[in-house]
Amino acid sequence: MSTAITIDPKIVKELRDRTNAGMMDCKKALTEANGNPDEAEKILRKKFNLSAGKKAGRETREGVIASYIHLGGKVGVLVEINCETDFVAKNEIFRELVKDITLQIAAASPLYVSREEVPEKILQDEREVAAAQIKGKPAPVVEKIVSGKVEKYYSTACLLEQAFVKDANLTIKEVINNKIGELGENIVVRRFTRYAVGEGVGAAKAEEPQA
Repeated sequence: MSTAITIDPKIVKELRDRTNAGMMDCKKALTEANGNPDEAEKILRKKFNLSAGKKAGRETREGVIASYIHLGGKVGVLVEINCETDFVAKNEIFRELVKDITLQIAAASPLYVSREEVPEKILQDEREVAAAQIKGKPAPVVEKIVSGKVEKYYSTACLLEQAFVKDANLTIKEVINNKIGELGENIVVRRFTRYAVGEGVGAAKAEEPQA
């Protein structure tokens, strides 16, 4: 006869704080993971990402345009983030996500929303530079290293590919997907502009849902 697992409410709350998932979702995940918080977190991440995948592509005609000023007026961000309903647009969880994304743009200086927006000319330049640095090595080795360099560029230049400044274990796309799973609506970073005193303007736009 199996013994029911008793889940400490403190652990449930800690898991909720780590993942922003609902209390019942956290309790179910902990039960499934036999009380192991790390395994429960993996279960929740997987669940939210699967949920996000099902919602990707749904129309997002509501949302907000938000601004953020950083470093005493030296850096400014303007971003449009869309969701499906006005109800979610006014939700505190959505608003907190918007705030985190404006902070990410200010701190990490992305050039594009997603990898699909990077011009082919830029990618070709990256490939050529990488290949020149390892000239003379076998073709399979060159191909692997060049591919790695391009992926590295994506992780630096593309907002959705960047490591979250508040948690380097998550990409921005994963952060958004977690909120999609939590709120039950598709969420899209439509476009952004980043201003920095003494620098040119950096802007990016996503024509289709990217998360």
